Amino acid sequence: MRVHTILGEFGADIERAEFQALEREARLVLSRRMGEQATGDDDQVWRDYFTTLIAQSGVPNDRIGDAGEAIRTSHEARHMWTYVRPGTHDAVAAVRNRGYRTAVVSNADGRVEALLRDRGLTDHLEFVIDSEVVGFKKPDRRIFELAVERLGLPAARVLYVGDLYAVDVLGAREAGLHALLLDPFDAFGHLDDVPRIPHVLELPHWLARLEASGASE
Repeated sequence: MRVHTILGEFGADIERAEFQALEREARLVLSRRMGEQATGDDDQVWRDYFTTLIAQSGVPNDRIGDAGEAIRTSHEARHMWTYVRPGTHDAVAAVRNRGYRTAVVSNADGRVEALLRDRGLTDHLEFVIDSEVVGFKKPDRRIFELAVERLGLPAARVLYVGDLYAVDVLGAREAGLHALLLDPFDAFGHLDDVPRIPHVLELPHWLARLEASGASE
C-alpha cells in the first residue's frame, strides 16, 4: 500500500496489518462524513480522512503536514487508487457473460477513464462517468440518473456496486437503483440493510445466487 510506505518514510511506526485495521475505522468515519456532506464540496472530508490516518499511524505531529503533502503529490503524479486485484478482468467478463451490462460511475478527478483503459478494463465497460467531467458527484442522485439514462433502463433494473455506504449505497437508492456494498475490510458488518461482498471477484457468484433465488427479475 503506497500510503503505508509513504507514512513510514515520515516516521510512522505501524505494521501493515495494524494500518489496515486503522484504515478500516477511518473508512467508517469517511463514509459517514461524506454522507453528511451530501452534494457539497468533500475536499475537506478527504483531508480529514488522511490527517486521521497520518496522525494515528504514529507520524510525529511536526511531520503530519509534510506527510500529507507527500501523499497528495504522489496521487497527482500517479493516481493513488490504481491497484487492480488479480482476477478482476475475469470477474467483470464473467458478469458480462451472464448477460449483464457494465459501466463505471466514479467520484474522480477527470483521470478515471484513462486509468481504467490503461488497466485494460474499459474493454468490459459500456461507458465511464467521471464526476469531474460531468460536474456533480455521488451521492448526488443526478450522477446515478445519468448512468441509468445512458443504459436506457429503468432505475429499478440497475445494480450499483460501491465501497462507501453513505455515498454509494444511499446515493444509488435515492436514485431508485439497487445497491451492493463492497466491504473489503468488513467495516460495515453492523449494517443489516444492504448486501455485502468482500471484493469484486465475488460478484459473479453473488449474481448467480441472486438468480437462483429468483430475486434478479
